[in-house]
Amino acid sequence: MQALRNKFRRWSSDARLDGKTVIITGANTGIGKETAIDLAKRGARIIMACRDTERAEAALKEVKEASGSQNIVTGRLDLSDSKSIRVFAESITKEERQVNILINNAGVMVCPYGKTADGHFLLTYLLLDLIKQSAPARIINVSSMAHQWGTIKLEDINSEKSYDKQKAYSQSKLANILFTRSLAKRLEGSGVTAYALHPGVVQTDLWRHLTKPQQAAMWFAKPFTKTSVQGAQTSIYCAVEPELSTESGKYYSDCAPAKCSHAAMDDEVAQRLWELTCKMLTITWE
Repeated sequence: MQALRNKFRRWSSDARLDGKTVIITGANTGIGKETAIDLAKRGARIIMACRDTERAEAALKEVKEASGSQNIVTGRLDLSDSKSIRVFAESITKEERQVNILINNAGVMVCPYGKTADGHFLLTYLLLDLIKQSAPARIINVSSMAHQWGTIKLEDINSEKSYDKQKAYSQSKLANILFTRSLAKRLEGSGVTAYALHPGVVQTDLWRHLTKPQQAAMWFAKPFTKTSVQGAQTSIYCAVEPELSTESGKYYSDCAPAKCSHAAMDDEVAQRLWELTCKMLTITWE
């Protein structure tokens, strides 16, 4: 158990983010909220992008109290609604002078079937000019080790022909890493870097869509899972670690570089997925 505690220890750094602006999606709960608290303590201006405004306001109070910072605001963002994404992005580009760090954290796990816009892809696209103007800047995509069991079905990307919630989840996390690799290539020389990460098996609200037997199994596995504070450490690491300023497009776990699956390194599939996503969203992003 001592080795387990050491593996899950909090990452420590005195790096500051004074004068920087950070957007965190899904920041009202779990690792998103803990990431907001930590980065606010480092002096950053935090924008908590959340779908549920009531829960966001409650979380805002908690984050302010825990961090001791008042430079924190909320913004409504429903990543399943392209109109909501565009309204949020427009408000950011109008009201904010800079966005130095974008943390695409919000997510769902093994949920019932439903088609959505590719929310984080579109959000990143709409904010990219401002992020580039804010360079050096970072874009962080929260993925999962579950990507290892994923495959990209380009002919049925929305699982309309068949739907398996575990497979769909793994496919989405694989897509996160492929997106990060493609994004990093397109951002070379811009001063903006991109990272994907596995936060660990974390005790969060994402468990709510698991079946009762799965929830029971996770309960018994609880000693081997991470708290939200522990799960937030790799997001924080990717946001502030100075040594990562010259790295881009890589995958991290437990605050260190990690190996991803062979499928996650397939640049041909990554390019085809990128093109398909742009087509679906009717945007041009070379």
